[in-house]
Amino acid sequence: MGSKIRRSFSDREELLAKPKAFANDTSRASIDSYQSIDSSYPEYGKEPKWYKSSAADASGFKKYKNGKITLKRICLGTVAGVVVLVSVLAASGVVYTTYFGPEKWESEGWYPSPKGGTVKNWEGSYKKAAKLVCQMSLVEKVNITTGTGWAQEMCVGNTGSVPGLFPSLCLQDGPLGLRFADHATAWPAGLTVGATWNKELMEKRGELHGLEARLKGIHIILGPAMGPLGRMPAGGRNWEGFGSDPYLQGAAAAATIKGIQGQGVIATAKHFIANEQEHFRQVHEWGMPYAISSNIDDRTMHEMYLWPFADSVRAGVGSIMCSYQMTNNTYSCGNSKILNGLLKDELGFQGFVQSDWLAQRSGVDSVLAGLDMTMPGDGMVWADGNSLMGPTLTRSVLNSSIPIERLNDMATRIVATWYQMGQDDESKFSPEGPNFSSWTDEEEGLLHFGSGEGETGVVNKFIDVSSDHHKVARKIAAEATVLVKNEDSVLPLVRGSWGGKRVGIYGEDAGPGKGANVCKDRGCNQGTLASGWGSGAVEFPYLVDPLSALLKAFNTSKDDIPEISSILDNYSLKKIRKSAKEQDLCLVFANADAGEGFISDLGVAGDRNDLYAQKGGDELVKTVAESCGGPVIVVIHSVGPVIVENWADKPAVKAIIMAQLPGQESGNALVDVLFGDENPSGKLPYTVGKSLKDYGPTAGIMYIPNSIRPQQNFSEGLLVDYRYFDKNDINPRYEFGFGLSYTSFEFSDLKLTAKAPKTALPARRPDGLDPPAYDNKLPPISETLYPKGFNRVKKYIYPYLESADEVRHDGDYPYPRDYHTARQPSPAGGGEGGNPSLWDVIVEVEVTVKNTGKLDGKEVAQLYVSLPNSVEGAPVKALRGFEKVALGAGESKKITFGVTRKELSWWDTERQNWILPTEGKIGISVGRSSRDLPLYAEF
Repeated sequence: MGSKIRRSFSDREELLAKPKAFANDTSRASIDSYQSIDSSYPEYGKEPKWYKSSAADASGFKKYKNGKITLKRICLGTVAGVVVLVSVLAASGVVYTTYFGPEKWESEGWYPSPKGGTVKNWEGSYKKAAKLVCQMSLVEKVNITTGTGWAQEMCVGNTGSVPGLFPSLCLQDGPLGLRFADHATAWPAGLTVGATWNKELMEKRGELHGLEARLKGIHIILGPAMGPLGRMPAGGRNWEGFGSDPYLQGAAAAATIKGIQGQGVIATAKHFIANEQEHFRQVHEWGMPYAISSNIDDRTMHEMYLWPFADSVRAGVGSIMCSYQMTNNTYSCGNSKILNGLLKDELGFQGFVQSDWLAQRSGVDSVLAGLDMTMPGDGMVWADGNSLMGPTLTRSVLNSSIPIERLNDMATRIVATWYQMGQDDESKFSPEGPNFSSWTDEEEGLLHFGSGEGETGVVNKFIDVSSDHHKVARKIAAEATVLVKNEDSVLPLVRGSWGGKRVGIYGEDAGPGKGANVCKDRGCNQGTLASGWGSGAVEFPYLVDPLSALLKAFNTSKDDIPEISSILDNYSLKKIRKSAKEQDLCLVFANADAGEGFISDLGVAGDRNDLYAQKGGDELVKTVAESCGGPVIVVIHSVGPVIVENWADKPAVKAIIMAQLPGQESGNALVDVLFGDENPSGKLPYTVGKSLKDYGPTAGIMYIPNSIRPQQNFSEGLLVDYRYFDKNDINPRYEFGFGLSYTSFEFSDLKLTAKAPKTALPARRPDGLDPPAYDNKLPPISETLYPKGFNRVKKYIYPYLESADEVRHDGDYPYPRDYHTARQPSPAGGGEGGNPSLWDVIVEVEVTVKNTGKLDGKEVAQLYVSLPNSVEGAPVKALRGFEKVALGAGESKKITFGVTRKELSWWDTERQNWILPTEGKIGISVGRSSRDLPLYAEF
């Protein structure tokens, strides 16, 4: 997306010789001799001796029991590294057992990669794309699949372009706003959006987020996030997703995607798949030679972790980002089972798969496994200019290691997605590209920042794209505020009753701290917490802290101004105790922060160390609760559930608010709820237990690796969050879906109407359209060489080869095991998201909700399904529908749910399909939370 390309598309041949036309690698060895480093086997096609044979089930996942690695199989350097690690741990007093897990899992191969262009919704875009791709040379096709290198253009990721045909695409974080961009909204985080349980607000946030991206010249937003799902409540990036339930995640993701893509911007569903903790997620990030492996059985994969991605694909998502860690011992961006088999075949995904930044861990193998675009272009090391695609992809196609039809499909998927969003409309997407720089706040700077040299020019135009979006941001933050305790109706605070009284406000979280953006990528817990940290965070244009908003809210008239004291410190307990005794009302603020694993703060290395409030928050709250002369209101800002057992039952604690991560309008939204301008309607998108133990034996973060290649078996299966509590009859402090209001609601008149017969299997998989066909003839090698006089930019990634000698044929490429094994299309596939008949409504559920109180308010009707006892391993109940309804005092409304075949089914690993139970009764429960379901019926 270099400036010269932006200025002119008139002379394509001239521009091909310009440094900004393509992305470049010149130093990597020929791909035809490059072995996949993510292979679970030392020799392709041969089973290692440390594995005991075990038959694979029909899922394509093999489970090897009692596997043990012999040291002869491990390189001495790796052994030395582990010895050092063990020694360090031993010196620290940590008991460490070298252990390779009781079970060893591996994904089987699924080839070839299914081609795009097989569904009706994308037919027109694929026809246009085929015509355009037909005009591209081999290196041009390679160029649009490869990033230009870290910081080489204006965005966090940029593809190469084809001058006169196809622009460089700008990819930008993230899920809660535009990272590194100026004059844009810092939205409430995904978890906060999930807590609204409001599909309209979910879509509206996506729409305005997409609009801001388009106005900044961004083609692809790296969000929404639905992985991690929240299997471990202390997971560092749980806050980027929408909650700890696959249905809630899927519904929120689909609504967000519709909003973003309605603006013509490509949404990215991430992280695919099972990226559930930050510890050991990347090679070398934790000093480990391998990333952690998330080991998941087929049924759990479908009913839990794949579910929200299926909803995203059904919503038409244009891109999916594969994750860093291994899935069943194969790196996710090179895992053919999950990319080719599950995503492209079964879910019928028509867009393109992009890697997380440096998550690609192999060359040929990853491309064959279904990876379509590598980001940011660099291969194994940040900003080194060496790519696992770029010229290596050019070579691998020329020497036939990769079929040219695979490259054609990669390019076609990218171009078709561009057309599908209408990005060929230059009135909406200017060929000038992005109008901001991710790398400098100055108006002028290097056009290729990552090179450290070369041309300069205007890189920031400081265009304000936020408009009045703060109103929607404030509304979302207010509707996501969850009131979990309100004894004696201490809330809402009544205006006009505070003259002459004293109010104390305590805790660092109530104030501005050192400034909202003082730490890079929000990587520190200071001041009020409104976002987690990492690549999913953004620069705050401003941040309204609670104290500022409260001072303004109490200052409504001369006769109603209380005497307000504030101590914005968690540790001055003696001072706080003395002050609190003098107050008629105390508000105390505590929080818990976390984020992406490349940042550590206060001993929190991405994932939280526990589920308690941080920075002495518990002692702070206890001190205020034991000292205040009046009622105490506790406000918690957090990245997930916080254990409140140390103080929740203190007599003075009359109200507790879980305010999540509210974004830039934090204080204003909180005041709206405290004073009743907004009747609280938020519901918990997770369960608040009484201890971490309540969540189950596998819910804890793996802080210490259990082997050289850490193994994390998802042995709890479907029993995550409230499902585990239900199955084991554990009473939570506050259940999933719980939240109070200032009014009251009544549920009645449950009615079930069958809309289709209960047949076990969905309809036969429908036939798809024929994908585009190309002339698969290889071009002369001479067409792929650097043009004479080509002026290269340092570390910029180009697709050209240095010489024809790079293309060697040293024998047959050692293809991954199962590469030549034909796979049958999944019977559960045939449309976007899966077999279209899975969305047939089987039963219609009608309920009446009445506001029985004296105030207007909103209630969330939640529908849960209980499968018959004959379905082994099913949870007690699973969320399968929700609707938020606004009701005036005394008003009633009917709500109708259409419950689909998939929502009533379970995944059968033998038949490889969704099965609707035809024997026994299916239970339908409706109510206000997962533990408060007054209506029940069977059919």
